[in-house]
Amino acid sequence: MAARLASSSKRLSSFLISSKVTPFSRAYSSTNIVGESPILVRDFIHSALYDPEHGYFSQRSGSVGQLDRSIKFNQLQGRKAYMKYLDAIYKRSDISWFTPVELFKPWYAHGIAEAIMRTANFSVPLKIYEIGGGSGTCAKGVMDYIKLNAPTRVYDNMTYVSVEISPTLAKKQLETVGEVDSHLAKFSVECRDAADPNEWGHEEQPCWVIMLEVLDNLPHDLIYSKDQVSSWMEVWVQKIRDGQELSELYKPLEDPLIMSCMEILDISKDGSTRGSMAGSFAKNIWAKIFPSPRKCWLPTGSLKLLQVLHGALPKMSLIASDFSYLPDVRIPGERAPLVSSKKDGKSSDLNNYLDAKGEADIFFPTDFWLLERIDHHCSVKLKPRDISSKKGKKRRTLTLDTSSFMEEFGLPTKTRTKDGYNPMLDDFKNTKFYLSVPTHNTK
Repeated sequence: MAARLASSSKRLSSFLISSKVTPFSRAYSSTNIVGESPILVRDFIHSALYDPEHGYFSQRSGSVGQLDRSIKFNQLQGRKAYMKYLDAIYKRSDISWFTPVELFKPWYAHGIAEAIMRTANFSVPLKIYEIGGGSGTCAKGVMDYIKLNAPTRVYDNMTYVSVEISPTLAKKQLETVGEVDSHLAKFSVECRDAADPNEWGHEEQPCWVIMLEVLDNLPHDLIYSKDQVSSWMEVWVQKIRDGQELSELYKPLEDPLIMSCMEILDISKDGSTRGSMAGSFAKNIWAKIFPSPRKCWLPTGSLKLLQVLHGALPKMSLIASDFSYLPDVRIPGERAPLVSSKKDGKSSDLNNYLDAKGEADIFFPTDFWLLERIDHHCSVKLKPRDISSKKGKKRRTLTLDTSSFMEEFGLPTKTRTKDGYNPMLDDFKNTKFYLSVPTHNTK
């Protein structure tokens, strides 16, 4: 989740952490993640990121930082002054990166709270779940805003539940939110994996789910085809050379989660594409003369999480923010990740995801078009051909650039410098917000 700032709406009217990095044992390597039997790519990624002993997030509690105080943007001259200020913060803290909600606190979280207030059903107590809440900055900012701007009864009766896989971050969240005494009675942290269906009950009341920079770190699967027309195969990771190296192993498709994701994407298992017989014949000839291997990354982690959330919280409203694209990706394949590590204050990208061994972050761009299809599929188990139509849909969805979202719901003047430059609106061009709320469609 490195800080990739790509510097490069009236539609809404109808829509109603700073500790030093823990050093790793040099004896540990990515081969330790894989046992004697091959594992799916998603399981390799999950272990590389979340293994309790050696996973990136389990060991590096400082991978996501927390600012001591809010940045006074109105006191900075412009972009040059802001970048100089930011560079000094990174060097001083040795943090991998600061999340947008941290850099722009409290204004970023206030925009999210305003979006919730405009669409929430206040006839029932407000309940908010946040998945992967980092240092607790979003939770505190949202609760601060609701306390100041919502009717008193809304704040008094609200509950905010953080679902956090890291014990270190769970503790930090309690400290951050606890800076306001009245918040603590309404706030709780459940230290668990949000994608585990056994950890959820079943809740029929309306609620909100917040996920900021969560989707990019969810495990993905990989499928492979040797050329433009051959059948797709699922990719596994295995040990070779007496267990000293890792390599990919290709097997016929049989994993249900992979096949379900391919179905939602409308990817044919046999590698064929729609078209005329003449066009298919020409493509087959071309593939034999100039074979070109294909790789495609599938967000099976997002699919699994949304299946769990829709099953446990059928009346949830969702607000998610993440990277819509990533620059300078070296890993091959559609929707491929960046694999990035930081040492001595400098970030470096790896050429192979198999080289990730605990000290490297693996993060993916979010295909928001695909996210919407997965969301609809999980909410009513629509067939892929029905997802594009309104038939049977139980969700109302909207995707917005971060700048459009904040201009509508936030206070962008608070993050503007003296010369008019606004990093919250100008720098995060590669991030989007996704909003999804239930409809009254019961057919």
